[in-house]
Amino acid sequence: MRCRMRRKRLIRPTARFVGLIRRASVASGSGCRMQRERLIRPTARICRPDKTRQRRIRHRMRRKMPYPALNSQQDTLMAYTTFSQTKNDQLKEPMFFGQPVNVARYDQQKYDIFEKLIEKQLSFFWRPEEVDVSRDRIDYQALPEHEKHIFISNLKYQTLLDSIQGRSPNVALLPLISIPELETWVETWAFSETIHSRSYTHIIRNIVNDPSVVFDDIVTNEQIQKRAEGISSYYDELIEMTSYWHLLGEGTHTVNGKTVTVSLRELKKKLYLCLMSVNALEAIRFYVSFACSFAFAERELMEGNAKIIRLIARDEALHLTGTQHMLNLLRSGADDPEMAEIAEECKQECYDLFVQAAQQEKDWADYLFRDGSMIGLNKDILCQYVEYITNIRMQAVGLDLPFQTRSNPIPWINTWLVSDNVQVAPQEVEVSSYLVGQIDAEVDTDDLSNFQL
Repeated sequence: MRCRMRRKRLIRPTARFVGLIRRASVASGSGCRMQRERLIRPTARICRPDKTRQRRIRHRMRRKMPYPALNSQQDTLMAYTTFSQTKNDQLKEPMFFGQPVNVARYDQQKYDIFEKLIEKQLSFFWRPEEVDVSRDRIDYQALPEHEKHIFISNLKYQTLLDSIQGRSPNVALLPLISIPELETWVETWAFSETIHSRSYTHIIRNIVNDPSVVFDDIVTNEQIQKRAEGISSYYDELIEMTSYWHLLGEGTHTVNGKTVTVSLRELKKKLYLCLMSVNALEAIRFYVSFACSFAFAERELMEGNAKIIRLIARDEALHLTGTQHMLNLLRSGADDPEMAEIAEECKQECYDLFVQAAQQEKDWADYLFRDGSMIGLNKDILCQYVEYITNIRMQAVGLDLPFQTRSNPIPWINTWLVSDNVQVAPQEVEVSSYLVGQIDAEVDTDDLSNFQL
């Protein structure tokens, strides 16, 4: 009886073998114990698997577990595609940080100023090969050494500026843009900058035997490199933060051992500062070089170069208008209310940015005229001109005026900067003021009201 009770107590957790045990013959003594152990031993191994088997089970379970889903808001912010299949109303999208552009449609525009800029830029289309620069080689050989230094150094600096501008607007701005007219304007703007870079090559290879000597010095020239850092750093910071935002989303991340904090507000701030830096570039950084080129032409020297620079200056004025409109729409809060707050926060930094750009241009003028001045232009006059245009440009984007200069010290430059000021006979020189597709083809029925057959 005691043997049967013990057997029931031992096999209770092993129900799989209960029937088998009950059918077994009950014997006394050691025979009962041996049979009981023979029947229960395999059951214990099945009910309590070894540690290796447990680890395998847990490993298989972990492999089958789904990965945690991303936050829906982060999905929206991070998702960038070259063609968004989500239908949206583009008139309700902000300029930046909305849904990526899907259909490039121009029958409706949220901001028609960009459409007007596109049409104007296309009407300005020109090629450097259209301008005859053959006489410039003779003029250049006759220049004194210090004037050769002024001329060739300016070409190096302009090549650097337009090399940056030919690629950076597309890389930095297009992944953030949400409306088609702004997207197309940025692409049109960057394309025209590549024409400027080609123009400098056209000029340089005409006046020197080995253009590579000039181009190779651009990346090693200390004076040029000082200016390059101030221009490219804002682009680089925006591009880097945009990449993190698209790939990782908002939050604190570790990238290559470096802790990176990504937030939409910080990204908006970097965008605003980048646009302000580009505005300073288009507004100030070219004009010392422009003034020198036009001063040569006033003496009837290097006229082919001056005609090309005049076409470039006309384009740059258009690009300046584009960045000014972007900045003013952002700082007004009309496009994005948060941008108005950011613009106010960054006001001092933007002020310092412009003042630094103006100082760098003054230093550049000092570098150009280190060995002597040229007729009609010197370092002091150029520095006054830099202060004059800096005041005008800063006022246009809502910043305080840093300089006392209120009048233009070289008024003759307007003859070259305003294309409507000069009329020439087409058979005499290249017509730089010629526009393409600028006839208004719209006809209203009221225009024909007095017409009789």
